Amino acid sequence: MLTTRFVTGAPNWIDVGTSDVDGATTFYGALFGWRFRSAGPEAGGYGFFELDGRIAAGGMRTTPEQGPPSWTVYFQVPDAESAAEASVRAHGGVLVRPTDVMGQGTMAVLADRAGVPFGVWQPGRLGGLGVAGETGSLCWVELYTADVAAAAAYYHAVLGLETSAVPFPGDGTYTCVNPAGEGEESMFGGVVPLADHPVETDAHWQPYFAVDDTDAVIARTEELGGTVRMPATDVEGVGRLARLADPYGARFAVLRPMPREA
Repeated sequence: MLTTRFVTGAPNWIDVGTSDVDGATTFYGALFGWRFRSAGPEAGGYGFFELDGRIAAGGMRTTPEQGPPSWTVYFQVPDAESAAEASVRAHGGVLVRPTDVMGQGTMAVLADRAGVPFGVWQPGRLGGLGVAGETGSLCWVELYTADVAAAAAYYHAVLGLETSAVPFPGDGTYTCVNPAGEGEESMFGGVVPLADHPVETDAHWQPYFAVDDTDAVIARTEELGGTVRMPATDVEGVGRLARLADPYGARFAVLRPMPREA
């Protein structure tokens, strides 16, 4: 699971682009207890979703020309410019060139070999999220892709990520991801074949948020106009999860983690 001990290659930021920031604030506030705080007039409408005063995510209004509402996962890098160059060398792309963000850090949006967008964040004054791995915050990320091996090679080349096969309930395996040199104890996500999950129709990164009651969050999602993309499912050794979408179409998942053994 994720923590705020961010290291190179680990997710250290997420934000949602939405057609309605006020509506998204109402929705995620009801689900996770978030409150929205503007980053100021110079930030172009960007702001922070906070949980008990700690930043849990970013958010901004986007237009149809910028693509459908969606979540973007950012990974920590020591040098955003070098990460952009590595993406090109690894047959990916650069969607937004490295840009200084008001002295807080440097961001870029890249695309992997399959065209999946993701961000990189080179910390400045802002290291990353203020809360992770707790109820109401980011706890896991998953990449859905048609070619797991190609994705693993790309993210290793660009971010140094390491993968390992973990036995999955039944006869399957799950490809876990961790930062370089940090070991399997620092796993923060997985790479999943699209063919194994028909509900996922295109390659993308998806954030998971920790919750205390998956079924209650599902019911609240429907009440607020969101969509249940995959109903609550118990995964042995993991917990109870569901895949959802907010009222504007941004996809995410929730997980009630299994208690860790002492």
